[in-house]
Amino acid sequence: MTKPQRPLWKLGAGATALVMAFAVAACGSDAGRSAAPAETGSHSAHTGGSSAAPRPLRAGERFVDLKMAEAYTPAPPQGGGTDEYRCQMIDPGLTKAAFLTGTRFMPENVAIAHHAIVYAVPPGGAAAVREQDAKTPGLGWQCFGGTGVKGAEVEEGEAAWVDTWAPGATEALLTQDAGHKLEPGSLLVLQIHYNLLATDGKPAGPDRSAVRLRLTEGTPKTRELETWPLDAPTDLPCAADETGPLCDRATSIADVTKRFGTDVGEMADRQVEECGQSAPKPGPTQTCDHKVEAPMTLYAGFAHMHMLGRAMKVELNPGTPNARVVLDVPQFDFDNQRLVQLPSPVEIGPGDTLRVTCEHDALLRKQVPQLRKLPPRYVVWGDGTSDEMCIGIMTVSPRES
Repeated sequence: MTKPQRPLWKLGAGATALVMAFAVAACGSDAGRSAAPAETGSHSAHTGGSSAAPRPLRAGERFVDLKMAEAYTPAPPQGGGTDEYRCQMIDPGLTKAAFLTGTRFMPENVAIAHHAIVYAVPPGGAAAVREQDAKTPGLGWQCFGGTGVKGAEVEEGEAAWVDTWAPGATEALLTQDAGHKLEPGSLLVLQIHYNLLATDGKPAGPDRSAVRLRLTEGTPKTRELETWPLDAPTDLPCAADETGPLCDRATSIADVTKRFGTDVGEMADRQVEECGQSAPKPGPTQTCDHKVEAPMTLYAGFAHMHMLGRAMKVELNPGTPNARVVLDVPQFDFDNQRLVQLPSPVEIGPGDTLRVTCEHDALLRKQVPQLRKLPPRYVVWGDGTSDEMCIGIMTVSPRES
């Protein structure tokens, strides 16, 4: 999905495109309060989305509600597999700058919704997104690995990852005066990962999900937020009692490449290199150190793995007298991937290191209903639910030195 060494993740590579229209309606504003999200619980199978009540608006905020103009039925890609990544263009209709302070993705068909990512495309990249919309018929576009839009500022990395939904997640809302800045003419791209394991890879649907944006004009003191995903490799061999062709690492990578394309297929080896390892280190525990290249404030984070994930933590300056854990998920739960707000912001800068560590467990393949029917495999990084990831997704704000 990304190159681990990028200091602030802004991406947009991709494949072919088709677009889905959204109906937009702006709501009024009202004062309210916010609450810090809960932390994760124990591991379980995928059961659906969060039923938490929406949080009230705070002073100066307004909601913009967006819903898919029509239902969409996902289907497996031509390369086979049980996963489809579908992107849609969202026009928030901004005529002046605003800060995105909260996003609430509301999946309609929770049985097939694996996760969703919201990208913000600045005005300079909007033409490329609109061109895809104009030239490609149908509903949505396939977009493994990013926005699926090439050209101008989108291709150069100016599509910023501003929010993520995964099962159990609620609205990502900080208590601080901070948000993702959107200039007039900016567009959003919503990427939805549909997983079809429950239907044995056959079309399953329909789905007509919705998104609620929380916007404010902000003040001169409002901090601009960025998203920094901290990746580590995934190199999980088959369990001792498992055998099969996909238990070979190279064969498994070839299968990932067939399903999701070369960029995703190369990710396993690319991560090993970018994390400073001379060769893969097969096993349940993987780590990667990320050097902080610019001053920033760390506000929150959450762990993202798939169904074989056991635990994750992110440490600041490990092995030094100033070491501290900034994100700790000792019992990862795929159905409860919520943003965890730090008790207080943490200032970091050049010379600091953030280390992400993930624990995966191949034995869970026999316990999770969605995975029991699948053949054993050497699990590497991949976009499918039967593949794995290791990302500590951190919310930060750049600051002056």
